[in-house]
Amino acid sequence: MRSRVTIGDFSRAAHLSVKTLRHYHDVGLLEPSEVDPGNGYRYYSEDQIPTAQVIRRLRSLQMPLAEVKSVLAAPDSLARNRVIVEHLDRLEAELARTHAAVGELRDLLERPQPPRSVEHRSVVPTPAIGIRDTVEREDILAWWQGALGELQATVRAQGLDQTGPSGGLYAGEIFQYGRGEATVFVPVQGPVHAVGRVTTFTVPAAELAVMRHRGSLDTIDLTYGELGAYVMRHEIGVNGPLRENYLRAFFDDADPVAWETEIAWPIFRSDTRT
Repeated sequence: MRSRVTIGDFSRAAHLSVKTLRHYHDVGLLEPSEVDPGNGYRYYSEDQIPTAQVIRRLRSLQMPLAEVKSVLAAPDSLARNRVIVEHLDRLEAELARTHAAVGELRDLLERPQPPRSVEHRSVVPTPAIGIRDTVEREDILAWWQGALGELQATVRAQGLDQTGPSGGLYAGEIFQYGRGEATVFVPVQGPVHAVGRVTTFTVPAAELAVMRHRGSLDTIDLTYGELGAYVMRHEIGVNGPLRENYLRAFFDDADPVAWETEIAWPIFRSDTRT
């Protein structure tokens, strides 16, 4: 016959608080072996201690309750291990992102970079093919890769003559409100057959302050900040989309360290600097 212990004794044995045990009962994760119908007291048995220990360890790894339930309800060790491994993979990915963010912050605090040069450039209207969409800020990287890949495939499939680096136009609303219009384009020459999302497009003329960013797009916000500060100090900024030119990107090199991106800020110019 199994021994019966109070929730307090079971709490000490399992190293789970009474409050936590009550919550686990309420959500159906770890139910008492018996509940007194008269007073509602919860009782547990000693053979529930291993289950409680498993739950405690899974929760210490930040596994959601629904997944802990899946582990406990798994029909066999293979199914159980699959749920655990998937969670561990997510933890490792989050840890990698945290390490990267810590490294970037240390670089920012401990090794300030010398000011980068700024080029002033006049851009004339340029024929291109493009894809335009309204994009959520958190989705923009995935959208960017998919849209640029589609444009590059169109250039190859139709034998178009690419006349310059691919680029992008990004409305200020993306940064201000988290959602706005984005356009990626490839300058081309020759007749274009519009297919799917790809349309003919003219990159508009503009006066720009341009700064080059080298490496992964994960740190491109630092270059944006430096260029924005320069424009605030030395130029008159004007309304208009921010621009990027992809001198070297994922379709050129799989290693983000090798990527090169020009960031261009629209400005008002009354001189003839080049």
